[in-house]
Amino acid sequence: MKINGSDIRPGYVVEHDGKLWAAVKTAHVKPGKGGAFNQVELKNLIDGTKLNERFRASESVERVHLDLKDYQFLYEEGDNLVFMDNESYEQLELQKDFVGERSAFLQDGMKVTVQSYESRPIGISLPDQVTLTVAEADPVVKGQTAASSYKPAITETGCASWCRPSSAPASASWWTRTRSPTSAARTDAFHARPTPRRVSAGFRFR
Repeated sequence: MKINGSDIRPGYVVEHDGKLWAAVKTAHVKPGKGGAFNQVELKNLIDGTKLNERFRASESVERVHLDLKDYQFLYEEGDNLVFMDNESYEQLELQKDFVGERSAFLQDGMKVTVQSYESRPIGISLPDQVTLTVAEADPVVKGQTAASSYKPAITETGCASWCRPSSAPASASWWTRTRSPTSAARTDAFHARPTPRRVSAGFRFR
């Protein structure tokens, strides 16, 4: 569907210069001289590169609608991740690099949504929250209960994170992924209230 360049909004997927791009940020600019334009930050859906482009109202671009389909994560095989179509039961193999660091959150049977364009997978969405078991952590320190004191931990999926001092291996905590695919916000399952915010090792605590 053709749309005016000035109508591009964040979240839109457009075809530009023969490639697929997602609009990350947009800003309508009206300079002192010349006509107004839409300053758009684009992200390539295939290789992740970014591009800043100006679109005027007189320009038109093709807005692309992606096909969304639910899959179930089955298992990992070498450098591939195997998923199953919940309707046809056909299996889909995706490379780990395609999923990126988010693969550390995948669990057996997890429901994911794969975005495709012309039958080609170009994106994948995981649940906002996952519950993982602490597999490795430093010994519990008696009396160390301060909310601001956290120790490094490794989850059952191999994800490096932090846990509260009283957490021991085999204890469960839940993580909330942030908008950034390479970071995650974590709230300890044992806390009734969110923990103080802290930034460390790519994870944001709430």
